[in-house]
Order: sequence, then C-alpha cells, then structure tokens
Amino acid sequence: FWIDRGGTFTDCLHRDRLTGAIRVTKVLSSDEAPLLGIRELLGLGAGDPIPLASVRMGTTLATNALLERGGCRTVLVANEGFGDLSWIGDQTRPDLFALEIEKPKPLAEEVIEVAARMTADGSVLRPLNLAVLRRAFQEALEHGAQSVAVSLIHAYRDGALESQIAAIATELGFAHVSLSHEVSNELGLLGRTDTTTANAYLTPLLEQYTRKLEEELGQGRLRMMQSNGGLVDASAFIGRNAVLSGPAAGVVATGAVADELGVAEAIGFDMGGTSTDVSRYAGQLSRVFESQIGGIRIRAPMIELHTVAAGGGSICRLEAQRMTVGPQSASANPGPICYGKPGAEELTLTDVSLCLGRLAEDRFPFALNEEKPRKHLERVAAELRAIGVERNPDEVAHGFLRVATENMAAAIQKVSVGRGHDVRTHAMVVFGGAGGQYACLIARRLGIQRLIFHPYAGVLSAFGMGVADFEWHGERDAGRASLDDPLPARWERDFSLLEKSGRAALETDVGPEAQWNIRRQVALRYRGTEATLSVDSADAEHMRAAFEALHRREFGYERPRHPVEAATLRLAVELRSAKPTLPQVEAGSGEPIRRTELWSAGALVEAPVYLRESLPIDAEIPGPALVLDATGTVVVDVGFVAMRNEHDYLILRDTQVGDARELAETGVDPVLLEVFHNQFKSIAEQMGVVLQRT
Repeated sequence: FWIDRGGTFTDCLHRDRLTGAIRVTKVLSSDEAPLLGIRELLGLGAGDPIPLASVRMGTTLATNALLERGGCRTVLVANEGFGDLSWIGDQTRPDLFALEIEKPKPLAEEVIEVAARMTADGSVLRPLNLAVLRRAFQEALEHGAQSVAVSLIHAYRDGALESQIAAIATELGFAHVSLSHEVSNELGLLGRTDTTTANAYLTPLLEQYTRKLEEELGQGRLRMMQSNGGLVDASAFIGRNAVLSGPAAGVVATGAVADELGVAEAIGFDMGGTSTDVSRYAGQLSRVFESQIGGIRIRAPMIELHTVAAGGGSICRLEAQRMTVGPQSASANPGPICYGKPGAEELTLTDVSLCLGRLAEDRFPFALNEEKPRKHLERVAAELRAIGVERNPDEVAHGFLRVATENMAAAIQKVSVGRGHDVRTHAMVVFGGAGGQYACLIARRLGIQRLIFHPYAGVLSAFGMGVADFEWHGERDAGRASLDDPLPARWERDFSLLEKSGRAALETDVGPEAQWNIRRQVALRYRGTEATLSVDSADAEHMRAAFEALHRREFGYERPRHPVEAATLRLAVELRSAKPTLPQVEAGSGEPIRRTELWSAGALVEAPVYLRESLPIDAEIPGPALVLDATGTVVVDVGFVAMRNEHDYLILRDTQVGDARELAETGVDPVLLEVFHNQFKSIAEQMGVVLQRT
C-alpha cells in the first residue's frame, strides 16, 4: 500500500504483489484515513483485521503540528546565559518588506539553564551540577513538560555533557529526549538548537501516530517518507526528518516521470485541496540542508520545493475591492460549498471550477451541488455592482480563476526564474486532485509548451511512495579546514563512520535486487561568510571549481583568490530497489461520453467529455475538451492538444505558445487589482531573495 495523507484527501494505492495491478481510492483526511483506505481497497469492514501488508506512507502531521503549534510540551536545556537564544534568533528577516515583524514563538515552553560548559576542543570546563538539574527537571514535569531538548555549546565536538543530561531526564520519566550532537552534529549553535527543539517537539507525536498504525497493521511493515525524499522504517521516523514528509513523494515521482520520458528539465506542479507545491527536477533531486518551517530553523536534508496557499479548498472573497484567493482554506472540514457538508459557508476554488464547467462530477467520489456556489457567485456579482463593476456570475468565477492562476505561476517562477533557470525550456509534470483543472492556464501564462499527466496523476504523491528508495543522511563537522591546505586525514574516517551508521540503519530493508549507493559531499563557504554550498567530495582543486560555479549561479559572483573552507561533511546512503513499471494499454474508440459547456479562453464554449481509457493511442485531441479518469479532471483548454501514449500518459501541447496576460482596461477592476498586487509582490520577493543571499 502506498498512502499520501494530505490536508484534504488521503490517497491510497494498492499494488498486487503477484500481478502488479494497482487500485486506487480517496478518502477525506483524518487520523483514521489511512486505515479506512486500506480496508476499503481490501473490501474489509471497520473492525476486520488487516492481513499482512507492506505500507509506505507520507503525512503532513509534523508540518501541521509545527505550523499550528500542536506538538509535545517541551523543555529546552541550554548553557547559562543562552536560554533566550531561540527567541533572539539572528538578523534574518523571512519577509524583508514586512513593516510589522511578527517573531515566531519558540517551541520550548520552558528553558533550563545549566552552568556546565565545554571548550571549543571538546574538553569539559565546568561539570554538571546533577542535583540542581534534577530539581529543575522535576519542576518541569510538574508543569506538564513531556519532552526534553538538550543543546549545549560545542556539543558537536563531544556529546558527553548532553548524554549525562539525557540519562537524568530518562530516569525521571520524560517521554522523549533529543540531543543536539545526535540530531544535528555540526557547527552553528542557533540552527542546532532550533532543530533539536523541533525534533523533541514533534517526535513523540509521530511515535504515537505510527505506533497506533502499526498496532492495526499487526505483522505488516510500515515505512514512512522523509523530507529528503527517502523512505525509512517507522521506528526511525523522527521530527526533524518529517516536516516535508507529505509533499516529498510527489517530487520523487516527478523525477521518475521525467527520467522515464527523457525530459531533461521538469517543473513538478502538485495542486491539492489545501495548497500547491511546486518543484524543479533536472536529472537529480534538488535538496536544501537548512530551511525555515513555521518560523523555526530546521537543519536536515529536505527536498527543495515552494508551497503556495492555493488549492481546491482555497477561499475566494471580495476584500477591499480586490478579488482574493486564499491563503485561508476550507480544507476537508467543512470543505467547499458544493460538497454539501454542514458548516460550509465560504466559496472555494473547487466551487468556482464546478460552476465554470472545469470540474466534472462523473467520477467524483460523491455528488456535487452546483446550485449553492452559484448563489454565492451571484452575491459577489451584486457586491461588485455596488462599487460600479458589472460582472455576471461566470465572469466573477473567471476572475477568481485568473487570480489563482497568477498565484501559482508566481510560485513556479520562484523555483525556476528565481534560481536562474528559463521556465520555458521545462515540461510541467501535473498532479494532485486539482492540478488538471488549472494546468493549461498556468502553462500559457509562463510559456511552458508541454504538460505531462501520469496515469495516476490525481494520486501521484502516493505513487511516489512506490518509486522512492530507502535513504539515510548524516553529517559531521568538517573543522573549517581550508582548501588551500592538505585535506584532513580524519575526513576519511568520519565518512567511513557515517557510511557504517547508514548501512546499519537500512540493513533490515535489503532485498534481493537492492543496490547500495553512497554519496559523499562537503559543505563549503568563503571564509568569513555563513552560507554554505554542498559539492561532491573530491580533491581540493575540483571541489573549489565546483563550489565557485555553484556560488556564481546562486549569488551572482565569485571570489577567485579568497580562501574557501569546509564547514560540514555530509553522507547519504541510498538503498535502491526495482521500480514498478506501467503496463501497455489498449487504444479506445475515441468517442466522447457526452458534451458540456466549460469556460475557456475567456468565454463559455462547448466541449466533448472523454474518459481517459476511451482515448486512442498517439492521436491528438484538440481543445477545448475534458478528459476524466478515476482521480481527477484534465481540462484541455482552447489552443492545446492532448495525446495519450501506450503507457497511458496524457501529454498536452500548447499550439499557441505565448504570454496570455491581458491588457488592463480603464477603471477599477477587482481582478486586475489583485493580479498586479501579486505580480508586484512577486517582483519584490525575488529582489528580497537576492538581498538575502548577498
């Protein structure tokens, strides 16, 4: 079973081990959703035991807990005088142009400062006062603390003091203890402290959740998707590696699709019910090693992606004469108005798509109600008339559609143009339950000519679990060694120790066709700077050349004669296995099941509706058209043609390549106000990225 637990829907795939046949289901997200999906696919009742099964799963549980501050009550142990380090932070401003700075609240509810101190060479300067520490821990327990994070100065050199503290915390009954020299064994106290605190804050929550799933699975094996795009046994699934567990598998699947079809550069576009995740793939997965999630620094290898709050559940409103989409979402509960659930009062993008004919309910898991959202559109049209803007309900819906398109196009520009890549040379791999409704509009806006829909595009993040490898990542401090000097002999020893740890962590998943892949990297920086770039480990000359090429691309300049130093040694252990293959499919008749009206190219047009399996092979279907499959609707807009290949991929091509931006008209237009507001914001954000890097 391959499962993606998203914010609105939980997608479940079942692959038969003998035949390779895949079955799919979607259920509304909840804590029980993965088990409900498994039982539904197996035809089991609510209380029936689940037979022996292998389950791979990604979840947004850690992400939501971090954003909503719903983790475990945590106490931080820090050196005397450094208890407020996480609150003070550094001078980094996540939003350079914000006039009102909102500092994120630290995760630890309580801080214990200890007088013990270690020197830079790892020797103990002042020992621990165990009696004082014990009393402080007992008080923290009385206040409700459940988890402990320990982050001491220079602990990356020697973790002895942290281990002593952990022994006392464990003895007194804390549910979990995270030590900085184990969680993030590298230079940089602030990042190490935040990462360790986040790990202590999230890990007990993950352990409780996975333990419950494993109890229901019985003898079955549960593996979890990590932020780095690799799988790990549920017992080793920890907080710092879980914050991007949900979207990571979609990026892995994007890479698999690009490799299979021979696409050199691809944009992954994953639009779900709550948000849209965009990524870039060019032959290998792009990772970052430090990121901020919910205002908290997390040091861990993570798939590089950008998220925008625009999904099928994004709320559409008229605010201050501007038509806005998101960031608020109706999520799964109460959901869009058309779902008909109690409490649904806000118009969403899903409602807009339904009213514009861009969402067909033929294969939706339940009936949709178009009448209620149309009344909301009429209400917005009346509000617009009150400010002197004449729009009918369809034009109002189109306005919201255009605003959402701009928001998502800006997100794609961040991972492409913002990183020095021409987006027009990329193909777009489209997936997620809502992706097919908006893909053509976004592609036309950005000048992307080719769109790719996998046979399981609506649940591709879940499919990504099946093509992912098992991975382990580790790091060690590199000692700030200069590339101008002989490379330290201890690097080889440290790399060997990391490799040994990684192989030991993954050995239980070694199969008959598994292949080991080891990647050694060194994080380098110009002396006197903080930002590092990782290059493959090699001799000093080759590492410097690779570093300066990366630095020139990322920051726009290089310093040829300036000393380069090594900050961190990184090692990745990958356990690669055989990937599932797609069978050849038979050609269909090419006959539509019906005709419908949909909004395309600024007007309502008549269009045929096809079932995906009824399309012929390698024949072009001109837009406008709707193509339906079990997990989503693909809108083929005017000017696009669709073609189904022998492995059931749906490939869309733009025959009218060009920028689809419309000219502004005279007078106040609520759509253009929001569109230009977002475009100017995007320009400012790209300027901000350059300022932050330089």
